[in-house]
Amino acid sequence: MPIATAFKVYGLMIPVFFILDMLWLGVVAKGFYQSRLAGLLSENVNWTAAVLFYLLFLVGLLFFVVLPAADRDSLLQGIFRGLFFGLITYATYDLTNLATLKNWPLTVALVDIVWGMVLCAAVGTAGVGFARWFS
Repeated sequence: MPIATAFKVYGLMIPVFFILDMLWLGVVAKGFYQSRLAGLLSENVNWTAAVLFYLLFLVGLLFFVVLPAADRDSLLQGIFRGLFFGLITYATYDLTNLATLKNWPLTVALVDIVWGMVLCAAVGTAGVGFARWFS
């Protein structure tokens, strides 16, 4: 994929990831996280850190999921690579929290890992679709 196309795909992946994650965190699972992490959650989101996370995470998603799947012109590869990328990245975060933080709930870790898999599969597949659109 030409670098200019990769930048366009990346630019389109940003709002898809952000919207899906904000719907999950702010609407669908808000009560779930608040009830289980009440003492750990900040009153205000550190948006600088959040935006940096999203931008860096999406570079990884583009590099490890979208580019290889788009090279094979395979939405199925986008799904499976996205699921795997989500498993590895979200499990890294959640299992580290289970190992190092007092009272990090196992249910939060499991739900969060599954969410990461679904999110990365969805955005990875969308990225492959965007790549097809530009080619």
